[in-house]
Amino acid sequence: MTKAERAKYVIKTLQELYPTVPIPLDHKDAYTLLIAVLLSAQCTDVRVNQITPLLFAKADNPYDMVKLSVGEIQEIIRPCGLSPMKSKGIYGLSKILIEKYDGQVPQSFEALEELPAVGHKTASVVMSQAFGVPAFPVDTHIHRLMWRWNLSNGKNVAQTEKDAKAIFPKALWNELHLQIIYYGREYSPARGMNLDKDVITRTIGRKELLTEDIKKTSR
Repeated sequence: MTKAERAKYVIKTLQELYPTVPIPLDHKDAYTLLIAVLLSAQCTDVRVNQITPLLFAKADNPYDMVKLSVGEIQEIIRPCGLSPMKSKGIYGLSKILIEKYDGQVPQSFEALEELPAVGHKTASVVMSQAFGVPAFPVDTHIHRLMWRWNLSNGKNVAQTEKDAKAIFPKALWNELHLQIIYYGREYSPARGMNLDKDVITRTIGRKELLTEDIKKTSR
């Protein structure tokens, strides 16, 4: 298959498997999504969804968040890991939203990436999932599968994002990045790859993943 043919196969298969794709992080608006995505760094979505109700019960908007101390925020979010950095980021960005944006989450990549503890991936998730702007946030699942499917060289996440945007139609980016994440979790994990189950990798994957040794050890 050519790269374009592999991309079409990925799209077709994922649309059959995941005709609808819910946003994995629980939220009610752009602000709560921003906080949830920030907390998800090096933490599972399941754990984040357990912690955010506790945090949002006290503060689900920037005005209430800055009434808490950094220490109070840190104590609540501690189970998510990296709590010293994340708590300072949550407090700091909430303060900036109040002072600069009237308490609203800005709707641009540049403005979001200027906020404390908000990187390109977090900004991309918010732009995509809160505002519907086409974006292709790359997490570990997407980075891994784009390499496995020979659609990117795996050099770094920036290159993976560039390759994904080049080969997939822009109109599908927001849906497709979620579909790939769900597929990676369910069918093509980082460890214990099972080619009997992982139909996309089995069909279009790199040759080095399709050897008999891999097939035997992945079952």
